[in-house]
Amino acid sequence: MRYESKITKSVSSAESIYNAISNLQNLERVRDLLPKDKVQELDIYPDEIRIKVDGLGQKLSVKIEDKEENKVVKYGVVNSPISVNFWIQMKEVAEGDTRLKLTLDADIPMMFRLMIEKKLQQGLDQAAEMLAQFPYNNWQKGQTV
Repeated sequence: MRYESKITKSVSSAESIYNAISNLQNLERVRDLLPKDKVQELDIYPDEIRIKVDGLGQKLSVKIEDKEENKVVKYGVVNSPISVNFWIQMKEVAEGDTRLKLTLDADIPMMFRLMIEKKLQQGLDQAAEMLAQFPYNNWQKGQTV
C-alpha cells in the first residue's frame, strides 16, 4: 500500500536538503536527540544506518537505494517483518521555496491496515512538516540543530 504525505514548504534550497538527507552520516549530528530509552543500538554509515529499537527485538537497516541530485532520495528497510520503502522528493519552485513530499510503500497486512492507516498518515504528514522546518541552511554551515 502506498501512502503520501501532504506537500510541505521549506525555506531551504533543494541542494541543501539533498546534501543533508543523501548522506546518512549526517545523523551523527542529531544522535543525542534520539530517545536513549528506545534506541538500543545505532550504527551509522554514509548509505546505511543499522538500528535496534526497544520492542522490535531485531536490528533493522535503512539503506539508500537510489538518489537523484536535488530531486529525490529513496530508502529501503532491511530485516523488517514487512516490506518497506520510502522516499523524500523535493522540488525548488523559487529561491527560498522548496516543496517536500514523503512517500511510504509498505506491505501492511489487511487486518492491521485499517487499525493503523490513520495514524500512519498522520505520522507521515508530521514527518514531512518536521523535514520542511529543519534548518538545512544552518546545517551546511556546520552549526548544530
